[in-house]
Formats: sequence, structure tokens, C-alpha cells
Amino acid sequence: MNNTLIKGLQLLEHLARSETALGVTELAVALDLGKSNVHRLLQALVELGYIQKNEARGTYRATLKLWELGTALEARLTIKSAAREAMEHLLKTTRETVHLSLLDGDEVVYIHKLDSPEPVRAYSEIGGRAPAHCVATGKAILAWQKESYLEDLSQRLVQHTGKTITKPEEFLQELERIRSTGYAVNRGEWRETVWGVASPILNSEGTVLAAIGVSGPAVRIKQPVIKRLAAEVQLAAETISAKLARS
Repeated sequence: MNNTLIKGLQLLEHLARSETALGVTELAVALDLGKSNVHRLLQALVELGYIQKNEARGTYRATLKLWELGTALEARLTIKSAAREAMEHLLKTTRETVHLSLLDGDEVVYIHKLDSPEPVRAYSEIGGRAPAHCVATGKAILAWQKESYLEDLSQRLVQHTGKTITKPEEFLQELERIRSTGYAVNRGEWRETVWGVASPILNSEGTVLAAIGVSGPAVRIKQPVIKRLAAEVQLAAETISAKLARS
């Protein structure tokens, strides 16, 4: 294991548990490290935003970045637990691969999925990523983001297939349709032969936290069945949102 990484994490843990800011000498003694080594580690952690330095006193303390990471992880685990039954029901009713996604920057991360029982199905993996503007779960979350962010994103859309929406005006109109209908559709915009339908998951305050959706081969998810899939996906999203509101 990387010794520098281990020492850096030990240093961060020590500061996170300390009720007061600490100096280089105190940290070196506590962790049995050389002062120069401690100083280099502290500089790196300050640059990453995990530690803040008091220039006047020459002391260091942990920032809230660790708390932010922990809160994000807790939210993922809470949503995953709340979505389990609804995802299983959605799989039974649609027989298509079910995804639970979160937005991370301009991408979605698949935090959970259930594979279709069909021999031909959409391929993905838990922890996998996809450009949010190209997939149904991504668009379902994006539709409720701040206008300034969406305006910026609309200017840097990357094309992945001939169906990818890259024109800013068309993209913003697509998001308006999603807000109006309550569901998003991916028409081969990320992988040309894969279509999908998704709806947003909300917390008790009405903030979009995640999205649930189904995806499968374009030969099965055709225009005539999209409305039926959308109804099933919206019901799943509403069920999960209600469960989160009660938790």
C-alpha cells in the first residue's frame, strides 16, 4: 500500500477528530512523523480542500469536505434502500433493465441496477457512468437543474451517436418537454441500439435527488410502448419519493 497515502489519511483522520486546530510539531509528535513530511502532507490536503490553515497561528484544522462526502454517501445508501422494492416491481412489469442513477457533474452514475431477464438486454454496470444529456435517467435529473447550469451545459454537448441532441435550443426544449410530461426518453442518444425511459425521484421538499428508469434494445422499446413504460417508471419514481419523504 502507498505509504504517502496512508500517512496522509492518518493525518486527515487525526485532524478530523481533534477539537482544536493543531500545528506541525503537534501533528509530527502525535503521528510519529518528521516535520518536513507532515508539512508536505498538509500542503497537499490544503490544496485539495480537506484542511484549512490559519496563517496567523500556523495551525491546521479539517474542513467540512469530509462531512460533505459522508453526507453524499449516506444519501446514496438511503436512496438505494428506498428504491429496492420499486425497482424489483418495475423489473417484473417491464422485463427491461432497471437503473437507479445520481447526477455527478455532467454525468450520471448508476448506483444500482437490475438486469433484464431477456437474453438480449442493455449492458451497464453498477458504478458505471454515462453523459447525462444522452441517457434517460440523466435527462430526467437535468430537467430540474438550475437554468444557469443548463444554459452552460447546452453550449458544450458532445455527440455520441447520430441521435444525440447537441443543438442548445433543441436540448433546452427537450428538457422543457420532460418537465411537462414528467418523464424522459433516450432514443439511441448514447448507444444507438439502446433506448430508455426514466423519471425523477424527489425528496420531501420537492428537490430532484435521483432518477429511476428502464432501458433495453431499440427493437423492443419502440414508440408505441413508451407511454406504457413511462407510466410504470413514473409510478416507481413516485413510490420511492413517497418513501423518502417518510424516512
